[in-house]
Formats: sequence, structure tokens, C-alpha cells
Amino acid sequence: MKDRRKRSVFSWQVLFFFLTIVLLFLAAFASSVARLWLAGSFQPRLIPKRNIPAMEVISAEKSQPPAVVSVRETVIFPDEAVVFLKYPSSAFLFTRDDINCIYLPPNSSQPRLQLPPSAVDSDGESHHIVRCPAPPRGSILSLLIKHNGNNLAPGPMHRWDSLAYEAMIDNSDNTTLVFVKGLNLRSGRPATDPNKFKCVYGLDSAKPRFVLSADAVSAAQEVVRCRTPSSILNGSHRFSPNSDNSIKVSVRVVGRHEVDSVARLKSAEWSPKPAGAGGRGKQHKMCVCTMLRNQARFLPEWIMYHGRVGVERWFVYDNNSDDDVEGAVGSLAGAGHNVTRHLWPWIKTQEAGFAHCAMRARGLCEWVGFIDVDEFLHLPSGLSLYDDVVRPLGAGEDVGEVRVACHSFGASGLREAPARGVMAGYTCRLAAPERHKSIVRPEALDSSLINLVHHFHLKAGFRHVNVKRSVLVINHYKYQVWEVFKEKFYRRVATYVSDWQQERNVGSKDRAPGLGTKAVEPSDWPTRFCEVKDTGLRDRIMDTFTDPQTGKLPWEDQQRSQT
Repeated sequence: MKDRRKRSVFSWQVLFFFLTIVLLFLAAFASSVARLWLAGSFQPRLIPKRNIPAMEVISAEKSQPPAVVSVRETVIFPDEAVVFLKYPSSAFLFTRDDINCIYLPPNSSQPRLQLPPSAVDSDGESHHIVRCPAPPRGSILSLLIKHNGNNLAPGPMHRWDSLAYEAMIDNSDNTTLVFVKGLNLRSGRPATDPNKFKCVYGLDSAKPRFVLSADAVSAAQEVVRCRTPSSILNGSHRFSPNSDNSIKVSVRVVGRHEVDSVARLKSAEWSPKPAGAGGRGKQHKMCVCTMLRNQARFLPEWIMYHGRVGVERWFVYDNNSDDDVEGAVGSLAGAGHNVTRHLWPWIKTQEAGFAHCAMRARGLCEWVGFIDVDEFLHLPSGLSLYDDVVRPLGAGEDVGEVRVACHSFGASGLREAPARGVMAGYTCRLAAPERHKSIVRPEALDSSLINLVHHFHLKAGFRHVNVKRSVLVINHYKYQVWEVFKEKFYRRVATYVSDWQQERNVGSKDRAPGLGTKAVEPSDWPTRFCEVKDTGLRDRIMDTFTDPQTGKLPWEDQQRSQT
């Protein structure tokens, strides 16, 4: 009994001693913190996003996990690879100096090769990309973050020529449009049996509860149109716990495997929107769509001129330029021109790009022209493009397209690009027009969106009209000085047109007559394609566009800064 009482007393003494030490320690710590705070040395510090290891970005909500920049997927093209990044909304965008392209052996995290990217780009909408040199056979491509030496985990790698690459909701009927390569559909003709195609919605086809499919209602060229499931339109279908408010969409051919996909529908597109009342009362009367590569120096002249003759809105689809098209578009937008740039990294897809632009423009524009940056709408009598030409010709409710003849100009004796612009410099052309281009009413387009670049298929009940060349014609500065023209040998943008280096369709009108397949300048190039002297557009811009004080055309200074 005595022993038990002694042990109890001893235990209480030890506990009292331990508590005293803890209280003294806490008091000392509180005193130190108070001194630091009063002295001003204890300040909250914001951590720059760039310095967060592994590219973690601190969320404003403490309860949420940090967001991470990641590789979404990679597409392998013939001469480069394009890495698509997934950015948190609050993250800084990479620049070319922030990252390197790394090439990993299979089942290894140690790169065998490291190269700088050829470009890093973003359109602020749907695409954030890094363009890398093509990976060696058997390598896996990813990215290295320079400031911390971390490798981003590689994403899935896809071939460019068998791929669903874009998707959008057509809000006129709430169908889904999927733009896809690898179906081998013929140019200019719809598929005879669209029922053999299905759209597949979801991230993981191995988990059926996260996947939906829908029947196609049409398929033509590279566009498949499907009935969008109502659960997607009303947002009731749950796709994936890791969803980023977008849905991956692909195409399955019945009896065959599903096509790989990088195409996504954004959540903002899921909600049905009422169709507009025809083409009337829209924000813009006259718009233009174009697709380009490395044409930044020609944009100021093309946009400033067309803005003066009646174009109100421009959609520029940038097909892998590396000459700062983004900067040229930004300068023009800053000067008051309503022009936007849209990244379109997909090669050999001009027809699909024009179809995509027609859908983008439909809710904004009564009429949309589809012309290249070397094509200029010339009104010989000085008329207004919309008020005097397009509106009267389209007054009939059944007119869906205005076709405009094209005159092809040659180098006009020049060996260097004209300093004052193409309209002032090139004044000699072929006598007969070559083909035509179109200005369309978007609501009149056939639901297949079939187009041959030069014109679209129209819905039943609509027709096209040809405009007289004395009223409106396109000056196509097609065969410019060799320094400019040889760029065409890099790659043709149209899907169904052979590249000029290929020994196919050598006699096609899409080629330069007698040029062949080699980018070698003929000795008579400056004087070729010169049958008729035509100074009509040059004289008009000199009379109406020249600044009386400086004697300059409005685009001269901007154009010079782009060269």
C-alpha cells in the first residue's frame, strides 16, 4: 500500500514538471512572433506561379488543390509535332524561352534528346500549343520546364492523318459537327450511308458509363454531323471526375475502331441557343474568312483596303505561321479593325477550315466572303461592296451565294516585292479569268458544309448568282515575285489538292503552268503571266487612299515594319 502511494506521488510530480516546461516554451514562442510582427519583418509573400515546383499554381481557394499545367496530347505531323497543353485559368502562358522539347525512350524518364521548340502559341480560346521538331522513331515527346528542370508527363500521341481534330455545336439545330481525317470520303460528295458513322462523346471508351454515342445525320469530306444527346445539351450527363468542362468527341465507323481524337466541345457550347431570324439584323453585314501561313507582312494592306470598301469583320485562321501573324493582327485590332486570329494547326484542311469559319461567322454576319490574303475585291466603278453589290444581288430570298470571277496577276516585270504593296506593284495579268470565289449567306449553306474552297454547296431552294466583272472582280496576285511565290511549294493547304512537289496532277490549274514540281525560279519568271496591262485597282487606290500630306498609302508604314 505504501509502495503504491509513493508511485502515485512520483507520477504527479513528473506530469507537473512536463506541463511547466511546455507552458514556458509556448510563452517564449508567442513573444518572438509578436516582436517580429511589430518590427514589420513578418510579411505575407506571394509566390510567383513560375517558381512553383512541378508547375503547380496556387488556387485562390485554400480548400482546392493546386492546379497544374500538363500535356493534354501530342499530334505528329510529317515535319513537326504539336503538343497541346492544358492550362489552369490562372496560370501564366509559357514562352519559347521557358521550355524545351524532350524525346524519351520507351519506359524511361531520362531524355535521349533535348531541343528548343520552334514556336509556342495560343489563341486564348481553345488551343495552347508548343511546336516541336518531329520526334525520332520510337521516341516519346514531352516538355522540360527550364526553371526547375521538371519533365511534364507525356500525353497520348496521335497521327495527324487519322484524327478527329475539331468539334463544335451547330446552334441552329443543336447538332454536333466533328472535323475528322482518315474517313477517306470523296471531294464534293456526301457519304451515301451516313448511318455507318457515329459520334462518340466522352474521355474513356473503356468505361461505358462515361461515354455516349449518337447517330450521324450527314458525313462529307472531313465533316461528320451528329444528333447531340440531350443529356449533353442540358448538362445532365456526368462524364468524368477529372473533367475540365470540355467533352472529347470522336467518330466511330460501324464495324471498325474509333478514330483517335483531340477534338473537344467546350461547356459554353452545350446549351442550345435559338437560331437567328434568317440573316437579317445581325451585328455585321459583310465579313471575310481567310486561312494563311506566313503572310503577316501582307495583312495590313489586305485588311485596311477591304475595310474601306465595306468589310466589317475578319476571321483569320492561322495555319502554323512563324512570322508573327499574331502581332500583325494585334496591331490592326488596336487600330480599330474588327479582326481576330484563330489557331488552326491542322494541315491540308482548307475546306474544313472554311466550313468551321462559316459556322463561327453565321451568328454575327449576314454575308461572308472566302478569299485569300493575296486576293482583293475590286469594284471598278467605285461602288460600295455591300450596299451597291451584295445587298441588291442577294435581295431575292432564294439567293445564297454571289460568285466573283478572279483575274490572276503575274510578277509584272518585278524581281523584288513592291514596297508600296501588291495593288500598287502588280499591274499585268492573264487575259482570261481563272475560277471564282464566293460570298455566301451562311444560312443558305447545305448542312453537309461541302465546299471546294471556291464555293459551297447550297441548301435545296437556294441558288447562286454571278456578278459582272465590270461591277466586281477579284484581283488575285497569284504569281508574285519569286521570293514570295516559292512559299507555295512548302505545302498546299487544300485537302484534295496535290502539293506542288508531288508528281501528281502536274497539269492542274491549281499549279503554275509549265513550272513543274521543283522550287527553281525560271529565267523568265518576272515576265510570265503577263498578257494584259491592268492598272485599274492601282489607279483607284492611288486616287482615293493616298495621304495628301505624306503621299503614302495607309498600310505602307505598317507593312514595312512587318518585313
